[in-house]
Amino acid sequence: MIKMVGVRFKPAGKIYHFDCGAFVLAAGDEVIVETEKGLGFGTVAVPPVFLEETPVDKAFKKIFRVATEDDRRQRDRNMDVESRAFVFCQQCVEQIGLKMNLFSVESTFDASRLTFFFTAENRVDFRKLVKMLVKEFHVRIEMRQVGIRNKAKMCGGVGRCGRPICCSIYMDQFKPVSIKMAKLQGLSLNPTKISGQCGRLMCCLTYENDAYAALMKGFPKIGKTVNVDGQQGKVVRHNLIRRKYVIRTETGTEVEVNADDPA
Repeated sequence: MIKMVGVRFKPAGKIYHFDCGAFVLAAGDEVIVETEKGLGFGTVAVPPVFLEETPVDKAFKKIFRVATEDDRRQRDRNMDVESRAFVFCQQCVEQIGLKMNLFSVESTFDASRLTFFFTAENRVDFRKLVKMLVKEFHVRIEMRQVGIRNKAKMCGGVGRCGRPICCSIYMDQFKPVSIKMAKLQGLSLNPTKISGQCGRLMCCLTYENDAYAALMKGFPKIGKTVNVDGQQGKVVRHNLIRRKYVIRTETGTEVEVNADDPA
């Protein structure tokens, strides 16, 4: 049995789970945890819960200690370095003339490495840029090119639904999204209405797609000619939720039909 706690490293970032050990923690507590890149500064987002059995294929890293005032000062220094590094790197990019869009800089908690995140249409030769950054900050430099969706996930934002975008809150990975999903759900095919902050199709189109696919069973395809109670017409609309569809007869009259009735 282990005591598991959920920790966030960014205000709207993903929640990671750690072994709480003997520490008594509550939501909002600041902690130092073990990560793949060394120690990290995070905030408890989910209070400790007991797990009867530890998942065989998953090992939880441990809470190293509760954050101290020195840790908070170190975090503030890191944030200052990140801000300065962003400005300096942007100046270097313009000076060299690289075609890249820098959008974030992250420092490890021990300030031994700076990671620069950017987007670009093509591969970027940033060797000269790295030399300039190393000369300025005297730490290990990592340049990471990410996709436009990953940029949205890291930067966050508010979707057209009025809530924070899903990828910045809880999504672990991006699932394929297609225009066919919007068609199946009867949504507008206007790109501006079904695209997210990243300019790609909204991830939430996948949430109800399976349900709509199941509801679609038993419905004749739009454009198909059917006979209903002696009336012949083409299917022009579906209402999957109400289990009805509309046919237009040769006279131009529209008739609503129950999908569960034999056609």
